Amino acid sequence: MAISEFALIQRYFAERTLQRPDVALGIGDDCALLRVPVDQALAVTLDTLTAGVHFFPDADPEGVGHKSLAVNLSDLAAVGAEPAWATLTLALPEADEVWLAGFCRGFFTLAARFGVQLVGGDTTRGPLTISIQAHGFVPERLALRRDGARPGDIIGVTGAVGDAGLALAAAYGRVTIPAVHRPYLQDRLERPEPRIRQGLELRGLASAAIDISDGLAQDLGHILERSGAGARLSADRLPCSAALAACLDREAAVTAALTGGDDYELLFTVPDQRLAQVRRLAADWDCRYTEIGVIEPVPGLRYQWEDGTPYRLTGHGYDHFA
Repeated sequence: MAISEFALIQRYFAERTLQRPDVALGIGDDCALLRVPVDQALAVTLDTLTAGVHFFPDADPEGVGHKSLAVNLSDLAAVGAEPAWATLTLALPEADEVWLAGFCRGFFTLAARFGVQLVGGDTTRGPLTISIQAHGFVPERLALRRDGARPGDIIGVTGAVGDAGLALAAAYGRVTIPAVHRPYLQDRLERPEPRIRQGLELRGLASAAIDISDGLAQDLGHILERSGAGARLSADRLPCSAALAACLDREAAVTAALTGGDDYELLFTVPDQRLAQVRRLAADWDCRYTEIGVIEPVPGLRYQWEDGTPYRLTGHGYDHFA
């Protein structure tokens, strides 16, 4: 006998989530009742993942559960918000309990790591689609935004870039990855790590920030547009992983690092007077920190090698409707 919608909600969602003291009423009513601290702004973000667009239909459901929450937590990290709650809308072709069990393992394991309580949502029949709205807290005056970059600010990035894009290219047969690098690259694509700690520690230090979802060049372009500025990047300084460097030649690796989506690293700008403090904090981070360029007053994004030779980018970041 197929499981009913309400039994599904109770078994896989209502009984699994942690309980936060700021949740007055969670799953099981028409609305959740939530308490926002009086000294905090509420940060809200929403992402939708669709089978065949954001993940392969036969992808590991545990990875899908992790990633669907991780991309939202990455948005919270980009504004320096502390995660609190989430809502989930899940469209399923059928009530596949094996798939649901795996999805919930990935989702709730990550939620527990960051203290996120699932407080509501909806389930329906339809093409496999996952929509998550995440909520977090940040003091309004300390929130990281896209419009604060100024000429002279240094451009920094967490982790490595281009890995998820390389894994996706391999899945489509456009590049061959040696077996030794496949587990790492697949993990980077399916289980991105939201940089919550870094976002929190950059509050009051970074002048602008964004998470890299559509490619470093394209996402940096959003900061430049909102800030009314330009930038110059060093192609040699882009943080490429050993796997990326082993699979692609130098120019192809730089292109992948600039245009590959799904990295979910933080890209941010730092005024010179705060740079030493950011470097001290970054020395204790659980990921790389790399300074890759500088904000300039002239609009546009320019690239060069260390010897001053211009690098001309031929690719673009991700666009759903391109």
